[in-house]
Amino acid sequence: MRRRDFLGAGLGGLSLAACEPFPSQPRPPVTVHHPGMQAGHALRDQGTRNWPEPTGEIDCDVAILGSGVAGVTAAWKLAREGHRNFVLLSGPEPGGNTAGGGQGELRHPTGAHYLPLPSRESVHVREILHALGILHGDPQAARPHYDEMSLVHPLQERLFDGGRWHDELLPVEGMNARERERFQHYVAGLRGKKGRDGRLLFAMPSASSSQDSEWRALDALSFHDWLQREDYRDARLHWYADYCCRDDYGVGSQHVSAWAGLHYFVSRTGEAANADTGSLLTWPDGLHTPVQAMLGQIPFVDEAGGPRRLAGTAVQVRQRGGRCEVIALQEGGRSLRIRARRLIVAMPLFVAARVVEGMQDFGFDARRHLLPHSSWLVANFQLRRFPREPVPRSEHEYVLPLAWDNVLREGKGLGYVVATHQLIRVARPERTVFTAYKALPFDATHATRRRLANAAPGELLDEVAEDLLLAYGDALWPLVERVSITVRAHAMSIPVPGFLSNAGLTALRELDGPIRFAHSDLSGYSVFEEAAWWGWQAALGVLGERS
Repeated sequence: MRRRDFLGAGLGGLSLAACEPFPSQPRPPVTVHHPGMQAGHALRDQGTRNWPEPTGEIDCDVAILGSGVAGVTAAWKLAREGHRNFVLLSGPEPGGNTAGGGQGELRHPTGAHYLPLPSRESVHVREILHALGILHGDPQAARPHYDEMSLVHPLQERLFDGGRWHDELLPVEGMNARERERFQHYVAGLRGKKGRDGRLLFAMPSASSSQDSEWRALDALSFHDWLQREDYRDARLHWYADYCCRDDYGVGSQHVSAWAGLHYFVSRTGEAANADTGSLLTWPDGLHTPVQAMLGQIPFVDEAGGPRRLAGTAVQVRQRGGRCEVIALQEGGRSLRIRARRLIVAMPLFVAARVVEGMQDFGFDARRHLLPHSSWLVANFQLRRFPREPVPRSEHEYVLPLAWDNVLREGKGLGYVVATHQLIRVARPERTVFTAYKALPFDATHATRRRLANAAPGELLDEVAEDLLLAYGDALWPLVERVSITVRAHAMSIPVPGFLSNAGLTALRELDGPIRFAHSDLSGYSVFEEAAWWGWQAALGVLGERS
């Protein structure tokens, strides 16, 4: 089954390479990155007191704090509508969860790596993609035409299960066919269905979804418990639901709201004139490409009165004398004061809660309203050549080729994507990058973060290499030139049961004043469409066109 799609499954066949749990081959050089950790720990330990006295000051109409998807979208929309007097403060990691890296043509993601075809409700995403030249023609067409280089090329995905590779992610072999079909039919029936208020039950962005209390009541239980309640018992179906929750939310189905679990399968209904249902958009360095393209369309200048992009991290925000005042920490221990008439706080809420003075006055109490956050590891394995795929077990089986996304049902991670998959050539490149993703267990979050902060590179390498070793065995190591590991200890907020009724998030979403918030945390989970929506809404609010 393709992501969020129910079209049946095809089979391939080969045997998994034998591997040792602790490979004996020499390990490659490893670098570990902790984006935002130093600034975050400084805020935690120092609070908003005793920051260096500012050595400079900037005045502007609008200051945007943070350059993840929400902050960049807000800046892009302001510039698109002719607003020029604003400042974009980059934060500790430009791009946030959409960051990327690499050398030369070997680009790779260090965060989010794909975007589903946007539904017609995701007007903001379609308009962005149209402006970037990724969506061609009418952005509101039922089935727009997308840039061929941005659509995931075949083979999109494969799953190792039952001793061989399958070309879709839903494990079919050994699964209860009647139960699978019942689930497929149920989900398909929810697409396009509306609540009593006339809105789609599950829409993207989630703020456009129905407020019908009958359906929002699903938020009271976990997705796992809902599956059990509806008498879905098949272990492979449960594995698939769990994998999908870990893929989008960072934790398994037992920790995710049933409403959010169904939203994953139902809400993204985008189609394309030149691609199959369930297709995705991606780039070698993931979502870093479209975010950088958005920044490229903003006419940044150095002088006052025009859009400016500044390095630095906001460590203090307050309102003084009818203006918003920001203290931004910059390199070398220096600080800068930014005075703005209006402010867009595009920072994670667990950071904003330490930075923005008087958050409780806005109706948000961090002790009660902060959602838990999942921890992720993103590891890029730079390979001198492609590993050999396992040989068929018999003449009746064939080798299923390497896919863009490769998942192992018995793996502990989320599999690995191939960064060079999108490079169209007569022959594939000699070298490549495999990017492995792992969402860490939810049960001991604080202990996990302490471990991640202090773990040796070799320890983290053992953890992120598990899926690749399961696929290729000890033969992997001689092919690896180097490994770069990005630790995202607070990667994304989790839509736990009850998140829809979170009063603090509701208060921040409805805030209409000099300070506005814009981050995917307002939705309760971290995906491009949600982050862009809140950046878009904040910009509209500034422009006086709030929708």
